[in-house]
Amino acid sequence: GLDTYRNALKTIGHGSANMNVLIFLGSFASFVTGPAKISVAPAILNYAGVGAMMMAFHLTGRYIEARAKGRASQAISRLMELEADTATVIEDGGEKEVPIDRVEEGNLMKVRPGERIPTDGVVVDGESSVDESMATGESTPVHKEEGDEVIGSTVNQEGALTVRATQVGEDTFLSQVIEMVEEAQGTKVPIQRFADKVTSYFVPAVLTIALTTVILWLTVPKWIDFLALTLEGTLPWINLSLSPPMLAIFAGIATLVIACPCALGLATPTALMVGSGKGAENGILIQKGEAIQALKDVDTVVFDKTGTMTKGEMSLTDVAPAPVSDSNPGEEGTLKLAAAAEYNSEHPIGRAIVEGSQENGVELQEPEGFEAVGGKGVRASLDGGEVTVGNRNFLEEEGIDPSPLEGTLEEWENEGKTAILVAKDGKLAGAVAVADTLKEDTIQAVEKLKEMGLETAMITGDNLRTANAIAEKTGITRVLAEVLPDEKADEIRSLQEEGKRVAMVGDGINDAPALTQADVGVAIGTGTDIAIESGEVVLVRGELSGVVSAVELSEKTFDKIKQNLWWAFGYNTVMIPLAVLGIMHPLFAEGAMAMSSVTVVTNANRLKGMNVSPEKYLKS
Repeated sequence: GLDTYRNALKTIGHGSANMNVLIFLGSFASFVTGPAKISVAPAILNYAGVGAMMMAFHLTGRYIEARAKGRASQAISRLMELEADTATVIEDGGEKEVPIDRVEEGNLMKVRPGERIPTDGVVVDGESSVDESMATGESTPVHKEEGDEVIGSTVNQEGALTVRATQVGEDTFLSQVIEMVEEAQGTKVPIQRFADKVTSYFVPAVLTIALTTVILWLTVPKWIDFLALTLEGTLPWINLSLSPPMLAIFAGIATLVIACPCALGLATPTALMVGSGKGAENGILIQKGEAIQALKDVDTVVFDKTGTMTKGEMSLTDVAPAPVSDSNPGEEGTLKLAAAAEYNSEHPIGRAIVEGSQENGVELQEPEGFEAVGGKGVRASLDGGEVTVGNRNFLEEEGIDPSPLEGTLEEWENEGKTAILVAKDGKLAGAVAVADTLKEDTIQAVEKLKEMGLETAMITGDNLRTANAIAEKTGITRVLAEVLPDEKADEIRSLQEEGKRVAMVGDGINDAPALTQADVGVAIGTGTDIAIESGEVVLVRGELSGVVSAVELSEKTFDKIKQNLWWAFGYNTVMIPLAVLGIMHPLFAEGAMAMSSVTVVTNANRLKGMNVSPEKYLKS
């Protein structure tokens, strides 16, 4: 117990007080009765043995608590154990095993079946299945071939792979995950700040109560011995025939040691530690501890459409030339114009048009000039003329009338397709349609969120007709259509002004401001493709069911925090008065105090048994 005494004396020297001070005062007062009985007052009862037992109980409780807290923080330890120690680097035509910290970006690494992939990288040769469960929680191995990205520390299962390192050291996906979990476990949620404030007043209050208890038992014992009188024959350690000083010492020591600020201090961080660790095991990364509390309070979940609700894999579906006129180039000509204008585009719609043209045998032509207009379309110079490709609003702004194709556009949009108009030299030439595929779990995820009482909304740059078609198919209740990328944050702000508490779910690339504006930003992606710094919550899998899992994780973790706080407050509210009234033996008081902390930590560890795997929502 010397460490407890040293800590207590150091704390007193700094002019403050903590639980160690309470234990120090209680046990020291007990120890002093031994020498006092021998040398000063033989009538005093000897509590020195009780003091020793109190310290033994205290240390035993601290040991059990430390073990339980260790189990709570196992998530980080397990993640760190997954990191590879060495890598087989290919250089000068041979293979060489080197420590992992000597691997550099660009190195080629050989990964054989059963080995961990040393760092994040891209497959340059070979084909295999990789177990990515440590990163995503996904139990099914993922097929990898040349050109595919791989996550460091995942396990190669079948064939040999040659991997080029793209991220090493602290930049790897696993290192970022470990850093994120550590940060989440070290931050304080709002309710914890309240508990900390209470705790800061707690020890001084207990010292005051203990001093008051001693004074009352010394001066007016008849005022507070009513319960002790009732239980004197039942509880053998109650003996009201003792002198007032002995009764005062008995009750004062019990009051000091029964109070437990530790239970209050542990109530929140232990639950947060286990909850964030459990999330990491299932591909749900909590970047900021505050998100645990904020997520359980949201009432509206807003999804970005492309790449979030859908796979982000656009494909060309339809081509329609404008009605017969001088500007009508026919289907092939319309597609050729569109593909030429989008030739240099990196936008998914543009790439879909170019790839669709190639699949249809259309000869591609590179434009002389190219300009992308964010959220609207592109302009390109071709054969001395100008080609304009984009949505309806864009062409109308350019003074081009889309009405000749109105019927076709409505038909496509009612099917949930995205209609893209094509014009040459200011005249309508035709239109093409592209479509994205919904993710397999989108409809189920939206349905689950609605069952949980949450409103769902979709935000998209598509026109209202296309957006409504997708919303009807998925069950989305609110549509925010024709929203440009830089307007998404404004739409989230408008919802908040309506009194909504909003979670925004997006890929974190073109919707980062909206993720920041939302009460909780949820970034969703796949493996190393995630913009990991863009959301307070990051879903490693690309599945929307992860949003349901994150909400459930938040609710269950916060429930445990509330249970722990109720227990901590309830324990102290009941037990301190019992000690003051003289019916708690100091030894039992110390045991109860130790077990109260253990109870809080054990209750938090029960979160380990919850199932928040996104897979369960796919099966139900």
